[in-house]
Formats: sequence, structure tokens, C-alpha cells
Amino acid sequence: MAVRPRVVVLGAGLLGCAVADELTERGWTDVTVLEPEPAVASAGPGLLFRTHADRTASEFARYTAEKYSGLTVDGGWCFQPVGSLELATSPEQLSRLRQRLGWATSSGVRGYLREPGECAQLHPLLDSAKVFGGLHIPGDGLVKPIRAALAQARRATERGAKFLTGQEIVEIARTAGRVTAVATATDRFRADVVISCTGVRGPQFGRLVDLAVPVVPIAVEHARTTPLAQLAGDNDHFTEADKPILRGAGLSLREHVDRLGISALGPVETDAAFAPAGFEESWTAALGLVPALADAKVEEGVRQLVPGTPDGLPLLGEHPDLDGFWVAEAVDCAWSAGVARELTRWLIEGQAHLDLHSVDLARFDRLQLAPGRVRERSLAAAGHPRPAAEPVRTTPCYEREVALGAEFREEDGWARPQQYPSGGRAEAVAARSRVALFDLTPRRRLEITGRGALPFLQTMTTNQLDRPSGSVTSTLLLGEDGGIRSDLTVTRLGVEQFHVAAHHHRDVAWLRRHLPGDGSVQLRETTGGTCCLGLWGPLAEQVLPELSTSDFRAWRTYLGDVPVTVLRVSDVGEPGWELHTGADLGRSLWDALWSAGQPYGIVAAGEDALRSLRMEEGHRTCGIDVTTEHDPYEAGLGFAVRMDKGYFLGRDTLLHRSPSKVRRKLACLTIANTHSVMQGREPVYVDGRPAGYVTSGAYGYTVDKNLAYAWLPVEDTRPRSPVEIEHFGKRLAARVTAEPLRSSE
Repeated sequence: MAVRPRVVVLGAGLLGCAVADELTERGWTDVTVLEPEPAVASAGPGLLFRTHADRTASEFARYTAEKYSGLTVDGGWCFQPVGSLELATSPEQLSRLRQRLGWATSSGVRGYLREPGECAQLHPLLDSAKVFGGLHIPGDGLVKPIRAALAQARRATERGAKFLTGQEIVEIARTAGRVTAVATATDRFRADVVISCTGVRGPQFGRLVDLAVPVVPIAVEHARTTPLAQLAGDNDHFTEADKPILRGAGLSLREHVDRLGISALGPVETDAAFAPAGFEESWTAALGLVPALADAKVEEGVRQLVPGTPDGLPLLGEHPDLDGFWVAEAVDCAWSAGVARELTRWLIEGQAHLDLHSVDLARFDRLQLAPGRVRERSLAAAGHPRPAAEPVRTTPCYEREVALGAEFREEDGWARPQQYPSGGRAEAVAARSRVALFDLTPRRRLEITGRGALPFLQTMTTNQLDRPSGSVTSTLLLGEDGGIRSDLTVTRLGVEQFHVAAHHHRDVAWLRRHLPGDGSVQLRETTGGTCCLGLWGPLAEQVLPELSTSDFRAWRTYLGDVPVTVLRVSDVGEPGWELHTGADLGRSLWDALWSAGQPYGIVAAGEDALRSLRMEEGHRTCGIDVTTEHDPYEAGLGFAVRMDKGYFLGRDTLLHRSPSKVRRKLACLTIANTHSVMQGREPVYVDGRPAGYVTSGAYGYTVDKNLAYAWLPVEDTRPRSPVEIEHFGKRLAARVTAEPLRSSE
């Protein structure tokens, strides 16, 4: 690629302009922005909210507000920090607001829980009698999308970028697996990098490069009222608004000088025009919050299509099979500048600064990209009531688990047993005292083979894998900056054959992207064609005494007539094995283990017990507890790094780091309150000040303690150090504890 590559951005909306601005500011000035439409339309009401369940989304919004606060167009503002006031009209909603306040605090966002009277002071049009309280975020506010786009386009143009509208894009040219040009109906633009920022048109342009872009158009309606006497004289046409945006009852309400604008989710049918009669339900809900609307009506309204995804989060990343084609889609205006900055970092530096696992284009596998599934999930994520999704994937043991009374939860399309009638506690205790059988089939499994398999895995991961056949090794995937992408368990089955246990589809995509081009390495996902069961507990070796004399290496054998590959691997700290066989023999393997285990009190155990046991043993979950923003030493995973094995991705960065240099650590906390299990994102306080945040929690059934992981400054992670966790508005006493729990308590 050229030192300053030729970049073509598809789409001149707010995001496309932000991308051009960020790229040219960093020195990539050969940027052409192509807009298929004759002119760029408005991006909606311009509502910016900083608080989100996802930390990365919150950071996108924080930067967007900061950047647009400094932009003007001909003296007009691009961001107005009027604040937001999210309302609770029931005790349950008030509890939810307390949780959201915790999210805000853990992200460094200033927020306040307001009493009903305080809510009415902040927004006098409110009926305080209908409100139980409100979450006030002063830094939220209003974006002028057209102005913000224009301001950034002007800055990019001054640095050399070109903006062309009315360009019908007909082809993305490619050669040898790289983009080379974008062809329109009238011209051709050479390109080293193409970035699709086309919103609801994303799937259309994805098809030009054989890429499924899981975006669905979602209808959103914006209605503007007739003038309200109560707002007369409060605002002028320059400021437009001075009261916080109201959120509640599925609506958002903002001022337009002496009118209110009401935004609501539109109908599922997206092709109809806005009609006041169809807005009646939203109007009634708004009237319940703002009685002054009784003297007004809808003066005008629009129905706009916005891009939705199966989880409501953006899509960001490079085409898995076409170098240079990048996607930045389904980006709300509140995230626009933040996404543009992170994409620019990724392109120019080769590595994003923020953890992007939750917005990674590669987070969905083929099943999740099925059109009907994408539509159903996207509508549900947007707020449309949808029936609970039925699992599409079932393991070979599903019928046996149903017969035992398992409660299932759908995850990645798999039916995963959460617990059986005896409950997670009984299952965990059985795994500690007797023996338990876990269905691990949904975990991703890969087969990596070929003469280049060992060098490839040595380069991609942190631990020493040049070990004898049968060796089982825990190792990490890092980025160039030393941040943790994921953890893997690698088993060497032969000189050129490796079994790899991974977590996510994005792990598979990351490995595929780095495969050597000479064909010396083959990667095949085997999950769907295999079955994996975990047999763990102190009596496991009595259940299968023929395996008890084996060492910690993998080998192939038979259990009855079932051929199995045996790995002496345990997630729960107890003796036992992972047992692998073909999917066609999975039920036979279950039956053989179940029968052999009956004299020893074997139980079937689900995800609830497994989560508890793993946390008791100090197992971190990549993507939740540790991310690309953390290095192995901060995360307590330095044991999986072998600096003396030679080069691996991220090693150069780790040369300058060590356990003694970390300034923050992932700590295990025990919580005095035994009834409130942490869900993640709760703020952690030290000496009354916010010092960190919780990543995950579970009840440790066999240590009888409420557990959580949290990121804290290293000086606050000494064992027995007292902290407090804010959980739904209450401060709960907790303390740091050493790991693993069973040996420290």
C-alpha cells in the first residue's frame, strides 16, 4: 500500500464526512467521498446520549460530543449540551435508572438521580405526579447533523479531500484479493482503501463485494407539534432549546424553539409515509408525560429509515476476504465522530485503541447472518416486541438434556442448558464432591493442519507450542499493541495437526485473515461435526478408571465402541477430561458416560454451575473480563506468555511491560451482600471515589460467596483491601481476595 493510500469513502452523510475529516487530519489526504444521492439528507433529530450498556459505545458518544462542541458552521452550533432526563414512571423503571447511573459512573460520565420535583424543575412541562424519578445526564444534548457533516466536510476539503454527489456506484474493482477501484456510472476512482458508510444501503454495497452486511432498515418517526404557549419566549432560533431531552415511554422529546419534537419507533412496515393518525399511540404516551400537549397537535412529521443490526450496535471492520474494503455501518449520529476516529486509528496505526469486540464486523457467523434471523433480531434490538428466538442448533445430547428437565437459553443459535431441576448450586457441589457431566459442544473448535501449522500458531499466539504430540497448552491471541484479543487452548495431535479450542467467531476470522498465502496452513472449523463433553469431579477417575493412569497429554482411545479424543483439561479445577467424538456418536458418548457414572452419583450440569465454578477457579472470560485494552500482565494471564520462544504478534510491545509495571489489575472481589449478583458495568468505589468497574459476577456456590471481577488501580488490589460496589443505586461492601478462591479463603 502507498505511504498515503488512495481512499474512497462511500456515503457523504454525517459518518462519511467524519471519516474524511479524521483521515485527512492524520495525513491521509487523498480521500474521495462519493454520495449516490444528489444531496445528503438530514440524519434525524440529532439526539446524543452518552450512557450505554456497552463501554465502547459510551466512549464513541463521549468523543462525538467533545468534537462537535468545538465545531461551528457560519456561527451556528453543531452540538448543544442541553442534557438529558430519562424518566421512570414505575418503581421497576426507577431501579433500571439506578443501574444506568452505574453504567454512566463506570464510564466517567457525570450523572444524577433526580426526585420527581427536581425533574419538574429541570423541565417545567413535565407532570411530576406521573414520575417516580429521573436520570439526569448534563453532558448529553443535541447534534445538528447537517451542520456537523458540513463542518467536517469543509475541513477535509481544505486538506485535499474531494466530495462528489450523484455518483451511482456500480462496481468495486478488485485484483488478487485487494480492492483497486470504485466504478460509478460515469467515472472510475482508483483506490487502495474503500470504506462503506452507507447506512441502510450497506447490504446493497456489500453485495458488490460478496459480503453479507447484517443491516435492516428500521422506521423511526419524528413529529413536530404546533406552538406551545408554555414555551413562548424560552428559546430563540439560534439556541433552539435550553431544556434537557426527555426520554421515557419509548419516546424522546426535544425542544424546537416554541415547539416540541417527538421521536418514536415507527411501524415494522418501512415503506409507508408518515401519517398523524398512525402516530396516535406515541402522541398519547407523550401526553402522559407532558400535559401541555393537550393544547397542541402534530403539525408535521417524517418517517426516516435508520440502519439496525441484530444487537443494536455498529458494524466496524475489514472484509474477511478482500483486503482494503472496510465497513463502518449502522452508526448513530451520537457515535459518528467516535467511530470515525477509531476507524482512522485502525487504518493508519494498524490497531484500534478501544476494545472493538462488541462492534466487530466479524462477530456474526453464517447462521447469524441468515436474512430472516438478521431481520428478527434487528427488530427486537430496536424495540419491537418479538417472540423469543428458538434455537436453531442443538447438540447430539439435546434429547437427553430435555429428558432430564434442562432449562435452555439460546446463545449463538445454540440451545445451551443453563441448569437442571436440582439447580446450579447442587450441580456445582456435585462437580466438587462427586462427578458432573457438562455439554461443551457449542464451544468453537478448529483443526489447523499443514507444514506451516506450527510456525503459524507460534506467530499468532503467546505460549510455546513446539511441544510433543499430545501436549495441551493455554495461550493468548494478542494485537500488535499487546492487547488481549482472546485465549485459546491448543492441543498438538501430530507433527502438522493441531486442535484449537476458541471462543468467538471473530477469533476464527482473525486467524483466517492471518493465514499465509502459500497454502501451507489449512484451517477448518469442526464445531458442527463434533461433540465435546466435560467429565469433571474428584470421582471422575473412578468413573473411567481406564483413563486414570494417563498423563496430561491428549490421546485417542475408545469408550465402549465410541472412538474419542481425550484431553486432560478441566475448567473447574477438578480432575477429569474433555472427551471429543463425532457428532454422529455424541449421544452414544453421553449414554456411555452417564451409565458409567451412575454408581458415583453423576449429575448433568449446566452453564450456571460452570460459570460459578470457573470464577471460583480464577478463570477470566475474554471479551468480558479482559479485552484488547488490557495486556496479559494486567489481566493476570502472564503465565500464558513465553517471551523466550521467539517472535509472536504483540511481543515487541510486551518487551517494555512486566507484572511490576502495571498500573491497573483485574481483581477478584467478594461481596458482603449475598443476594445481589453483579451483571457487569457496576462502578467500584475506593475511599468514596469511583476507582474502577465490574466486568462480571457470579455466586460461588461451593465457597458460598458472591463474586465479581473488577478493574482497579494496582494499589487498590492488595488482598483484603475494602471497596464498595454500587449496585442499582446501593453501595455494597466488598473486598479484594486472592485467587483461586478455594485456596485463599
